[in-house]
Amino acid sequence: MAPGAGSVFAAVPQAAPVAVFQLTADFRADSDPRKVNLGVGAYRTDEGQPWVLPVVRKVEQMIAKDTSLNHEYLPILGLPEFRTNSSRIALGEDSPAIKENRVGGVQSLGGTGALRIGAEFLRRWYNGTNNTATPVYISSPSWENHNSVFTDAGFKDIRTYRYWDAAKRGLDIQGFLEDLEKAPEFSIFILHACAHNPTGTDPMQEQWKQIAAVMKRRFLFPFFDSAYQGFASGSLDRDAWAVRFFVSEGFELFCAQSFSKNFGLYNERVGNLTIVAKDADNVQRTLSQMEKIVRTTWSNPPSQGARIVATTLTSPELFAEWKENVKTMADRVLLMRSELRSRLEALGTPGTWNHITEQIGMFSFTGLNIKQVQFLIKEKHIYLMASGRINMCGLTTKNLDYVASSIHEAVTKIE
Repeated sequence: MAPGAGSVFAAVPQAAPVAVFQLTADFRADSDPRKVNLGVGAYRTDEGQPWVLPVVRKVEQMIAKDTSLNHEYLPILGLPEFRTNSSRIALGEDSPAIKENRVGGVQSLGGTGALRIGAEFLRRWYNGTNNTATPVYISSPSWENHNSVFTDAGFKDIRTYRYWDAAKRGLDIQGFLEDLEKAPEFSIFILHACAHNPTGTDPMQEQWKQIAAVMKRRFLFPFFDSAYQGFASGSLDRDAWAVRFFVSEGFELFCAQSFSKNFGLYNERVGNLTIVAKDADNVQRTLSQMEKIVRTTWSNPPSQGARIVATTLTSPELFAEWKENVKTMADRVLLMRSELRSRLEALGTPGTWNHITEQIGMFSFTGLNIKQVQFLIKEKHIYLMASGRINMCGLTTKNLDYVASSIHEAVTKIE
């Protein structure tokens, strides 16, 4: 456009701010000393501060002192030892899929990058060539980025499957299974490996077996999102149970892994897409196409975060230390769940609150409605998502009583 003819961006509409970041901005602008941020999507200590894992500090110093390292480009698919070990902790030390050489990995820019690369591949090559009509099913509710990632990748038929039962404040397993039965064959299902976001409600192992049985019979493709392995229960193996079970049942699948939460590497954007295929040939052909997608997306990935993770996972001593660090975070979350529930029950807050301790992971779907949420934000300066989702790490020993009494007031005053 010629100078003086107006902006080439004149037709661009103003997009709405991303809710969680707007919430944090509002919290920071609030001068009330009682304010509490329960909307932040990251771990916080009991002092309300970010925590750099001690093992990460140690490995960062090791990397800084290693004069053999340089800043040359990594391979397009990423740091080999990072990819291998990321897939290993997802699938387990004794995974038959790994032993049979039918597992591959793609280093990505966080879990979102893994989802996007996987979505792009599926749109191009799954269920036909460039098949944008394949239905993609996302849980209701789910992390808001799931819908956006698959829409932006070109899929035209994004659907939801039933997951949360608001009345029971728990999993709607019957609705989930019914929606699996009704889905067209070869549909793609986005499954949360553990610590479902935003509800914190996971299927039990027997329910996962029911889900897998229907998916196998209906030829449905599982795409796991594993953002909280180890962080949810404190056990890497327990949190990966569903993924490993599906592999044991013979599924080909994708698993997007994020190391933001369980390593505290939020700004390093460390992720991996684990691919489990029928055989070694299928893995190699898939990785060859993944390489083409990565080349035009971010060309090749950054090294620092991947080196931290790979160094930790390949050293028995550092690996053991990391698991203890992760358990420290998980235990704090579990304690806050227990303490909040006990306070609400002691206050006699109307309704049942057992779901707070039955849910798992960083987030809890409280069951608070939009009016109650607005009351908490405006009157009590307690910031949480409109859905009623709270981050348990926003709770501390100093604000628990205030948050509990405020929730009690919201529930008793606002219908």
